[in-house]
Amino acid sequence: MKSESPTHPIHKQPKTIMKHTYGNLLLLGLSCLSLLLGGWTQGPNTQQSFVQGTVTDADMGDPLPGVNVVLVGTQHAVSTDLDGKYQIQAGPNDKLSFSFIGYETQEIEVKNRSVIDVVLQPDVEVLEEVVVTGSPARDVRANLSSSVSTVVGRNRRFGGGRRAARTTSPSPSYLSTNDVPVPDYNREEYAAIRERGFVKPQDEALSTFSIDVDVASYANMRRFINQGQAPPEDAIRIEEMVNYFNYSYPQPKDEHPFSITTEVAPAPWAPDHYLLHVGLQGKIIPPEDLPPSNLVFLIDVSGSMSSANKLGLVKSSLEMLTDQLRKEDRVAIVVYAGAAGVVLESTPGNQVEKIKRALRRLEAGGSTAGGAGIEMAYKIALENFQEGGNNRVIMCSDGDFNVGTSSSGGLERLIKKKRDQGIFLTVLGYGMGNYQDSKMETLADKGNGNYAYIDNAQEAQKVLVSEFGGTLFTIAKDVKLQLEFNPRYVQGYRLIGYENRMLEAEDFNNDKKDAGELGSGHTVTALYEIIPTGINSEHLGSVDPLRYQASSDTDLPDGAVNEWATVKFRYKAPDGNTSQLIVHPILKAEQEDASENFFWSAAVAQYGMLLRDSEYKGNASYEAVVALARKSRGEDDEGYRAEFIRLVKASQLFADAD
Repeated sequence: MKSESPTHPIHKQPKTIMKHTYGNLLLLGLSCLSLLLGGWTQGPNTQQSFVQGTVTDADMGDPLPGVNVVLVGTQHAVSTDLDGKYQIQAGPNDKLSFSFIGYETQEIEVKNRSVIDVVLQPDVEVLEEVVVTGSPARDVRANLSSSVSTVVGRNRRFGGGRRAARTTSPSPSYLSTNDVPVPDYNREEYAAIRERGFVKPQDEALSTFSIDVDVASYANMRRFINQGQAPPEDAIRIEEMVNYFNYSYPQPKDEHPFSITTEVAPAPWAPDHYLLHVGLQGKIIPPEDLPPSNLVFLIDVSGSMSSANKLGLVKSSLEMLTDQLRKEDRVAIVVYAGAAGVVLESTPGNQVEKIKRALRRLEAGGSTAGGAGIEMAYKIALENFQEGGNNRVIMCSDGDFNVGTSSSGGLERLIKKKRDQGIFLTVLGYGMGNYQDSKMETLADKGNGNYAYIDNAQEAQKVLVSEFGGTLFTIAKDVKLQLEFNPRYVQGYRLIGYENRMLEAEDFNNDKKDAGELGSGHTVTALYEIIPTGINSEHLGSVDPLRYQASSDTDLPDGAVNEWATVKFRYKAPDGNTSQLIVHPILKAEQEDASENFFWSAAVAQYGMLLRDSEYKGNASYEAVVALARKSRGEDDEGYRAEFIRLVKASQLFADAD
């Protein structure tokens, strides 16, 4: 049986959306469309009516979200929604242009039709133009410190230099971002990732890490692909890509708030190796049973947030969230630029229009005092604290802090002081060009929180509507995993991703050590690549035999002879201080035909290794990822898995064109 994240019905669609949209910003409804059309200059054909239809992919027949639909000769444009649907005002003598990265652009005469369905064909030549526009690309190395990489430049060729390359020509017209230009500068920052290699159980008996439910890396990667760019390698956090998707793990049946699923099968990119799949499924709490919320919207209104794909998208995102609230919930709004201030005192959640009016009045300008804003937001959250409730700050920013406490280290120390007050943190990232991913990730990781990147309204709806409970309601905190592998069967192992979530072995039993949080209905997946005994591997060095370690089956505990490994879990209740322990042995008998969950997670991890150009990618290829993803796509009502396949195909064409 498939488990899905809980949904909270939208009582009322948001009434506003910015005129200029970014990338794949979805059409939210006819009321939004009237505003979109209101400011445009009408063309010569005044006998206009609405034309609608669906855009699909020629290879798979899947709907294509984010396709640019433009009234030729004008600035009138919309984007297809999650189901590939669009609606635009046009006259019988007009033409519509349908364009999308990696597909042939089509121009179609409207004539007297009110419904125009379009099938787009993949086009390698289009992708070649994206990669090699203007003067020849030249590698520009990122500025690297010991902990942070800064991406410089505009476009990087797939399969080329390891960082960014600069071009001087503008983006092609078919890459229209609806009047939100791709900046010619780029000073985005990403924490440097040092990929973990294989270790031997005899040398490192325990592998310990904190769970991660953040998904920002996937949406950020998608933003780069949709702009015709390869994402920076340090922007690819494989665990966040894997955990972007829901998996059909069973609901918990005992007193614990999550279930545990494990399976072992050959690794698709290295057939001589095995892949251990560990899945957690958080308990789904029905919306009506969720505790009351005490929320503080903390919104960056500095000058760097002035574009429509930043503050404009923030406002429409939070309007979506406002529509989910109940009378027992409360919301306050704090903003910060050169200084911090309160825009809305704590207000009952059923006063929807009052909350939305406060959001709509926001304008951007000035410098960015992020630290002051955080201080004020936590102060208001504490003043309105609800015992047994969901007390949370929701921060919306590009992370470009430049006044007061602004360094990653300073912000980390500030957040650590606040998290012990029982207030959780959700970090929502917006924008491009100056996006400070490393700061945003630090805030979420250290503040008992989660982190998502919002690149369009579709993603806002996923995070704040479809996954409302998982994003905003914690059911377990400080969740840690510790695995011990059996050297009888395991010669070497490596955890895929989670590089910035690693813990010391002794941290597992230390209840003062902070770890990750699990939300209602959330799924968490971790993958280990295993080199079985008897396999010669270039990834494992050699040392002299150990004198004092167990070397025979008689030295192993009862039952351990038939186990791959043992995985232990620790977690606390959201308001608890003492952890509970779960022990789950992984039996050799679990090595069997793999599930759709296994193959899908393996496909996503393989794609991440290709984007990172990992030295452990083995036989991985974009073709193999597409084949594996198609095989394991399963139910995909919301279209996220179909979108993943499209992104992989686009990456493949980029690589082929390089």
